[in-house]
Amino acid sequence: MQPVLRLYEDVLSNGSETALPALPRMIFVVHGALTVADRAVADGEAWSSEGAATLKAGKDGAAIWRWELTTGGAVGGGAKGNGVTSREKLSAELATMPKGALLLRGDSVAFPPGGCAYLHRHQGPGIRCLLEGGIRIDTHGRSTSYGPGGAWYETGPDGVFAQAADRPTRFVRVMILPASYAGKSSVEYLNEEDKVKPKSQQYKIFADMPLTAARG
Repeated sequence: MQPVLRLYEDVLSNGSETALPALPRMIFVVHGALTVADRAVADGEAWSSEGAATLKAGKDGAAIWRWELTTGGAVGGGAKGNGVTSREKLSAELATMPKGALLLRGDSVAFPPGGCAYLHRHQGPGIRCLLEGGIRIDTHGRSTSYGPGGAWYETGPDGVFAQAADRPTRFVRVMILPASYAGKSSVEYLNEEDKVKPKSQQYKIFADMPLTAARG
């Protein structure tokens, strides 16, 4: 059975709570604020762990994106509780998951208006979700455009070209990478001429979490 990466969107009304089982995950607060495992997490911040956790929304509630990795018989699911709604945005079987020691990376990628990511690949699979702006993703000879809230999967080894819209654009992603890439870029440009060109995108790493519950 292949490991599965899932992305959920959870909305918690003010003061509501939900309990999550032990699974490798990252939570990104899209709007509002909450407390996770006694840590305050505000708008635009993230939290990651492999352990069980209780989420409690702040006085204005919270909207979050939640990535979870399941392996073997482990099963995640929608968040439950009074004042809590949850839906799965995207799930993907990780057929290209790297072998050996692994880490879960959560980060964001920001582009200026009209910026692009030249044809490239990554060292592991992952799910992205657009936070603001607009983006076109070209892969396998097909172009797909996404607006805010749109989610897509990239295998890692397959080449991808990304073109941002004519306004600031940013997405949040979670990838499963070899542990040796902790603190290092996972991108590999496929055309020699692109390797030396200036790059317009900017990165912010939220988590480089070693995985003890998953092995390739």
